[in-house]
Amino acid sequence: MSPLEQSIRACRLCTGRFAATATAHDPRPVVWFRPAARILVVGQAPGMRVHLSGRPFTDRSGDRLRDWMGIGESIFYDQDRIAIVPMAFCFPGYDARGSDLPPPPLCAKTWRQQVMEQLQPRLTLLVGGHAIRWHLGLRDVTAAVASWRDHAPAVFPLPHPSWRNTGWLKRNPWFATDLLPELRAAVRAELTRND
Repeated sequence: MSPLEQSIRACRLCTGRFAATATAHDPRPVVWFRPAARILVVGQAPGMRVHLSGRPFTDRSGDRLRDWMGIGESIFYDQDRIAIVPMAFCFPGYDARGSDLPPPPLCAKTWRQQVMEQLQPRLTLLVGGHAIRWHLGLRDVTAAVASWRDHAPAVFPLPHPSWRNTGWLKRNPWFATDLLPELRAAVRAELTRND
């Protein structure tokens, strides 16, 4: 474990913030990256299931994301191949309506630059609005994903794979017919490179 990973795992900057949420939970940073990884998945923040499991995307969103990528769990969780770096490392809690709170900006301000300096991905998947805003500076998720060709094959902006976006996927069939085959091909190419 690198000193940076140890520091992130020990982070407790949001203790008070999380204690004030409906879940009143303690921080539990979920850290899943190694410098050797050539595919980077940039998520938003862990959900409750990930908070409990300590592994990123151990939920239905993860099932859908792995399907989009065309890979199984053994490859997805191979840290030498795939780094999973969310915009916040801890579950931010629920709001009064039971929805996930957004990633606290303090996490990205504190850790993001240091983590990105250790990584050299050849392929980056930006999963959801927070990741797209940070990395591309684009606010409209649909427009960002629709312009995926402007960034591929090195970067793919994606909607969040949450079940809440099932309606979005139905309204935008081009995502499955046009983008996903290219994404799977890019993932496959990166996983089979020998250099």
